Amino acid sequence: MARIGFIGLGKMGSPMARNLLAAGHEVIGFDVVPAACEALAAAGGRIAAGLAEAVADADVVITMLPTGRHVRDVYLGESGIIAVARPGTLLIDSSTIDVESARAVAEAAAAAGLAMLDAPVSGGTVGAEAATLTFMVGGPRDGFDRAEPILRAMGRTVVHAGASGNGQAAKICNNMMCGIAMIGVAEAFALAEKLGLDAQTLFDVSSTSSGQCWSLTTYCPVPGPVPTSPANKGYEAGFAAALMLKDLTLAQQAAAGTGAATPLGTAAVSLYALFVGSGRGDRDFSGIVEMLRGAA
Repeated sequence: MARIGFIGLGKMGSPMARNLLAAGHEVIGFDVVPAACEALAAAGGRIAAGLAEAVADADVVITMLPTGRHVRDVYLGESGIIAVARPGTLLIDSSTIDVESARAVAEAAAAAGLAMLDAPVSGGTVGAEAATLTFMVGGPRDGFDRAEPILRAMGRTVVHAGASGNGQAAKICNNMMCGIAMIGVAEAFALAEKLGLDAQTLFDVSSTSSGQCWSLTTYCPVPGPVPTSPANKGYEAGFAAALMLKDLTLAQQAAAGTGAATPLGTAAVSLYALFVGSGRGDRDFSGIVEMLRGAA
């Protein structure tokens, strides 16, 4: 079992850390929010007084942070993770950030003789709670081999995506597909409603034919057909619209930097920006169906 320093105990990090504890690992956590630290302590984890204490004696350090700027600060600062980690420590960043930042931090870690992986996740808070996340991992193969059993304590699927930054590349491409697909599914249900077609009937047809996709069969954006979808819980966020907008924006930044054509991705950013701008950024991203009904 490993001694794991876990930095960032928010809505995703907290259940991930608890699953590591359940698997028998020792977890030393740190977060700037006291309540998040208290929740980990209640689950049996240790709480560090600061970043350095969480990292100093760890075999593995995992971070789950909001943005690339936070990741750069936490890893590259004078008293950051790379500066205080002992030799041989494995570093895993599970934040969703821009590819450029992921590669810059990995390069700095390698220069310090530390193995670094970017390992963003898919599955939202439901997957984090149930330990069914998908990890998309970029970085050296030997680091991936060390990390895989630890990641499997928090997830069901662990995929090595290749070189540093490729985990982030896989995440933003995947979420661009998901965001675009959700808009398409939501538009179809809004149109069906106008045409007098029952939502369950459309689901029964499309879930077994060419319209089938995850945004329909697992996360159906209208109440009824999929009882576990956020639509049946008042669009309580499993994956907040503001986070979908963040990921779609990261995809557009990457597209601009590489010259890739992503017209549907561009449209998806515009629509989610409208939805979030209307004050609904904390609602589940599938709730965009409500805005599309209004727009119609």
